[in-house]
Amino acid sequence: QLQASGGGLVQAGGSLTLSCAASGSRFNVKDMGWYRQAPGKQRELVATIANSGNTNYADSVKGRFTISRDNAKNTVYLQMNSLNPEDTAVYYCNLVDMINRVYWGQGTLVTVSR
Repeated sequence: QLQASGGGLVQAGGSLTLSCAASGSRFNVKDMGWYRQAPGKQRELVATIANSGNTNYADSVKGRFTISRDNAKNTVYLQMNSLNPEDTAVYYCNLVDMINRVYWGQGTLVTVSR
């Protein structure tokens, strides 16, 4: 089970930090990441982080968002700075284990006002 938290309402230019913890099962985690889905749009990748620490970001968030993870806690974080209204979406955390099973969190809403 993945539990995401940290969403909320913020003004443009502000910051939020999302977190997502895997619990309830013994996960052997490979990759962790964040995706988002804005109203009327498809879910899109925001950022991923591999077990090695290698990261990957969508072009739209590069330089503004930072993904990190705590392997001991099976937790992934997303630090979001310089938020703009186009970042408004439901953010979903994602986990891929060592045998490529995919798990999704329940989503947390981020709303950026002008």
